[in-house]
Amino acid sequence: MANTPKDILKLIQDNDIKMIDFKMVDINGQYRHVTIPAQNFSEDTMKSGVGFDASNYGYAVVEKSDMVFIPDLDTAVIDPFCQIPTLSMTGNAMIIDTPANRPLAQYPRNIVLAAEKYMQDLGVADTMYILPEFEFYLFDQVGWEVQPNSIAVGLDANQSYWNSATEGKGTVVAKQKAYHIAKPFDVSYEMRSEMCMLMKDAGIEINYHHPEVAASGQFEIEPQLGKMSTMADATMWIKYIIHNTALKYGKSATFMPKPIYGEAGSGMHVHMLLMKDGKPVFSDDNGYARLSKEAHYFMGGLLKHINSLCALTNPSTNSFKRLVPGFEAPVTVGYATSNRSAVIRIPAYAKSPEKRRFELRNPDATCNPYFCYAAILMAGLDGIKNKIDPHAEGWGPYDMNLYHLPEEEKAKLKHLPTSLEEALEALEKDHDYLTAGGVFPEELLANFIRTKKAEVAELNKIPHPAEFDKYYNL
Repeated sequence: MANTPKDILKLIQDNDIKMIDFKMVDINGQYRHVTIPAQNFSEDTMKSGVGFDASNYGYAVVEKSDMVFIPDLDTAVIDPFCQIPTLSMTGNAMIIDTPANRPLAQYPRNIVLAAEKYMQDLGVADTMYILPEFEFYLFDQVGWEVQPNSIAVGLDANQSYWNSATEGKGTVVAKQKAYHIAKPFDVSYEMRSEMCMLMKDAGIEINYHHPEVAASGQFEIEPQLGKMSTMADATMWIKYIIHNTALKYGKSATFMPKPIYGEAGSGMHVHMLLMKDGKPVFSDDNGYARLSKEAHYFMGGLLKHINSLCALTNPSTNSFKRLVPGFEAPVTVGYATSNRSAVIRIPAYAKSPEKRRFELRNPDATCNPYFCYAAILMAGLDGIKNKIDPHAEGWGPYDMNLYHLPEEEKAKLKHLPTSLEEALEALEKDHDYLTAGGVFPEELLANFIRTKKAEVAELNKIPHPAEFDKYYNL
């Protein structure tokens, strides 16, 4: 049931709220915020919103950059990290027009809503449900420096294998041996349980949390399936909770895909399914892995556009240090059941018709979740519209470990991009599926590509410490 202005005012009064915090999203998928005293908050605030400069958020707007932020009352939650009682809300950015405001098409939340409407208008489904898996590292210490005379990073996880001589409590974990390891080795268990309880308080239901493969402080929290637009908001809040709870415990959390050389990377695998009139679109007892033709076409759209999708699902140079063989990260364009080496995996345990689904394994949490999820939906819808059959296209099913194929067989496979630059070039050439129905504005994609290419060019100019190791004495 949707919150009304009266519900919010009562929530403020009942909880002695002193501040109202409006959380907005920039082009990179980070929170920005503006806070007002609770006594200044009224029904008019909920309708008229608060003003902000969209150009400072990275949006290259054609209109005047002065925008207004309209809070979504259904996102209201008490912020557990503020000492002064604070009510937090996210919402939508609007262009100030006369006589009425209109949505800023480039704003991430508006793009997700536009993608959902496009899906409904096509008649394919009325709801997309997704389940992102959040992998992350917790470090006890981290610091970096990029100066003309010093380029360095140092980090530490107390129980990592490299501290076996000095850790002092006997809870050191061997390299790549931390998966599901129990107490006393699971030293951050209480912290992660607190994270999950805070997520539940915010209305985000959790399936489980556990240690991941890397012994240097890697973990996973998995929420339950949720409506795509709701889960995009939840993704922001989940990351906010993980970062802030880690700081409370004296640790630092990172969603960097590959923070440690030689250890497993952190992804954000996205499970997905469609529903129409309460019935599963992706289920068919007679189909491969009991998935329908629509499910296969959806996968076909994802695989056809995977190179350009990577620019939005993996938008950091670090992302492509994770997408390499040997660490259960996907490198091959294909689909299969229970196979982690293909970019699309169909989980064999999802047996009931309403839960039959597949996961896209390449995304990571450096993405803007609104762009990521909307792009995934748009690629899948393009597959359904054009009946792109992944089997007919030669993309599987690959029911074998692709890492162990002979080299001559591997050479026949299509692979994911190996760099952000390659993915951005693919996005330049292949983005009509994103702009269909006006969901992704052309100016947003052009600005995103331009900004990210400048980022790549800047990083390419910086010497890397490993280059000194290779070339200093030549």
